[in-house]
Amino acid sequence: MSAHARIATRFTIGDRVVVANRTTLGHCRTPWYLRGRTGTVAEVQGGYHDPERLAYHKPGLPMQVLYKVRFLQSDLWRAYQGPASDHLEADIYESWLELAP
Repeated sequence: MSAHARIATRFTIGDRVVVANRTTLGHCRTPWYLRGRTGTVAEVQGGYHDPERLAYHKPGLPMQVLYKVRFLQSDLWRAYQGPASDHLEADIYESWLELAP
């Protein structure tokens, strides 16, 4: 099996999504500073074994869709004074995303 697989996706490029704002114990691949923040899906990267399960020597199933999500810097950092177009992109797994209202 390849490093990533084609699996059904919940979001498409251009969708506005919110990163779940939840506390975790143990291994987590979602940066704390992005939790609760809204971004835009920039790329659908395919399905991968769940790294949060792999970290505990489990098979990493079910597979998780990985998205590249774009966040405006000014939405992340209150005191940000750079250009309005500055952004940060992060790889976020589908289980951490919800459709933005």
